[in-house]
Amino acid sequence: MTIDRAVLAFAGTVVLASLGLGIYVNANWFWLTAFVGANLLQSSFTGFCPLAMILKKAGMRPGAAF
Repeated sequence: MTIDRAVLAFAGTVVLASLGLGIYVNANWFWLTAFVGANLLQSSFTGFCPLAMILKKAGMRPGAAF
């Protein structure tokens, strides 16, 4: 698995989990969904992604974007 796919998988997991928590626990969890979306948007323009840097240091294989 490349860093690109790991970032997308992690972001998707966090979005789905926060949507579930927002529906069944408390609506404030939707802020986490908004944060993940904003982070994905800014990383598409800047190329800066904290998770990608962590995964790179952990030795994961780089992809096309990160």
